[in-house]
Amino acid sequence: MGKKDFFLEDIALDDFSDELGVVERPLPERLFRIFMIVIIAVVCVAGARILYFGGIRGQEYKNRSLANAGQATILNAPRGIIYDRYGVPLVTNKPSFSVSINLSEILKTPEAIQNTLDQVNGVIPINVSEIKQKIIEADLERQAYYPLSRNISLEAVIELKKLQSKALTIEDGFSREYMNGPAFSHVIGFTGLVSEEDMARDSSLRLNDEIGKMGLEIQYDALLRGTNGAKVQFRDARGNAIGPESTNMPTGGTPLYTTIDADLQKELYDVMKKRLEDLKRTSGVGIAMDPQTGEMLALVNFPDFDTNALSAKLFSDPNHPTFNRAIAGVYSPGSTIKPLVGFGALEEGVIDPLKSIFSPGYIELPNPYTPSKPSRFLDWKPQGWVNLYSALARSSNVYFYEVGGGFQEQKGLGIDLLNKYWSLFRLDKKTGIDLPGETQGTLPNPEEKEARTGQIWRIGDTYNVSIGQGDLRITPLELVRYIAGIASKGKLPRPFIVQTAKTGEGSILYHATSSYDTIEAKDAHNFDEIELGMLATVKQDYGTAYLLHTIPMVIAGKTGSAQIQNNAKENAFVVAYAPVPNPHIVLLVLIEDAQQGSLNAVPVARDVLQWYYDHRVATSTKP
Repeated sequence: MGKKDFFLEDIALDDFSDELGVVERPLPERLFRIFMIVIIAVVCVAGARILYFGGIRGQEYKNRSLANAGQATILNAPRGIIYDRYGVPLVTNKPSFSVSINLSEILKTPEAIQNTLDQVNGVIPINVSEIKQKIIEADLERQAYYPLSRNISLEAVIELKKLQSKALTIEDGFSREYMNGPAFSHVIGFTGLVSEEDMARDSSLRLNDEIGKMGLEIQYDALLRGTNGAKVQFRDARGNAIGPESTNMPTGGTPLYTTIDADLQKELYDVMKKRLEDLKRTSGVGIAMDPQTGEMLALVNFPDFDTNALSAKLFSDPNHPTFNRAIAGVYSPGSTIKPLVGFGALEEGVIDPLKSIFSPGYIELPNPYTPSKPSRFLDWKPQGWVNLYSALARSSNVYFYEVGGGFQEQKGLGIDLLNKYWSLFRLDKKTGIDLPGETQGTLPNPEEKEARTGQIWRIGDTYNVSIGQGDLRITPLELVRYIAGIASKGKLPRPFIVQTAKTGEGSILYHATSSYDTIEAKDAHNFDEIELGMLATVKQDYGTAYLLHTIPMVIAGKTGSAQIQNNAKENAFVVAYAPVPNPHIVLLVLIEDAQQGSLNAVPVARDVLQWYYDHRVATSTKP
């Protein structure tokens, strides 16, 4: 526009402004910025809400709308079957029925809640007052149904259908049936209805979903669970059916193929159960593993429980039957630690395997405060002259006191080197087994002991941990893995239970491979030296595991007894591997509060290893 261009409306507005005394001022640029920020913020919030409701919670609201639009019947997916290493099913699914309340239906007439629940209670027992409150407080945006009871009988289903209540929904489903539930309870675990915590963690769950709660059932729940389907009859606002039913078929869970030998598991369970009953004891652990691969062959815990007959009492039992002692219990290992102490002594040049040490049945240290009362550390009996091999076979305490802590001219490893080798064999690390709830051992710590007790670390403390007492605590599974490391000459396998997960069409969704931590020995021959002592434990008539010598395969073993509760009780251990060379089983038996120490654990190992020879070594029916 040129300078000589004039517009009539501009002249008129200027005159009008002059008459009113109006002064024109431009709007501040800051106001436009604020306005733009507000617009952007509104757009962002709206976009985020659209993404949240349409994407993150889209399926949830879709399910909710389907429930409001019509009568939806959930088609429950069967969970995946769990098999042993030979294809034997350890758990199956059996048809079952469950009853739920359709929340959108019953809340149309809140006054009918009490009457409906009373009618249901007349057929199957339910907690009417508690369920009523739950229904009133239900978040309809999170759930469309509230479960009343699972696994109800066919007779109960017939009676409930006679009530002709639109608010009641009977669902066909499946319940787990465990083969020999008590024997496999701590391996397979069990399932249960989801909790509010489960739903908060996974928004795809609904209240009457069944998920894993323990063992492999929870460890591999995402594979085992499958995907539920639904059958929906759409209706108009008056409740009239609109069109045909829409059916989305369920997808079954993925089967798991484990490394467990079901027959061996049952044998170990039966033998241990009888032994505990004979001893009038309740607690123990049995573990069998392939030391070459880390495949778990059997894992047994006592007290046990029946996964087919769960009750509320189970979870308040003071004996804690659901506690997996094999992977979460920590124990003083007793003399089963001596092979590792001997290995460390050979590696550090502390002892020659043929050097003999005399055991009169005790060792005494001068008491600087009361010379007339020296500190005495006992052997379990006088052993005479013993070298590395006979000290392991006889389980001489004096020999390992001196090798571990030193005495007079005999040099000892000392607590720092002991901890070095215990850490080298991962006794302070979780094994990584594919079961929930594993814990790890703890190694002696002089600084921690002084802070806790106000007492400095003394040589007597080193003596105690050198024979597996005192502040050394490990899990039974860590103990088995360390023995496997001796058996395989320096390979510590990672224990695992599930070998493969594959669909019915054969597609492999998961496959485990053996993995190891390798012990780089200064002299690999030292593994052989320790094995000679463990072989003597079984072959020599003075060996503490001589009871195993009648089994027609070469077995290496070590027994152990650990004093607990101020020496008032004694835990009994035995560990063994066979056949030597090239062993394919390492076995641990632990009996808590045994009356005669390790003597009460060895008979269990004898029966189990004899069975293993008869059914797995001497026959080729099951390789």
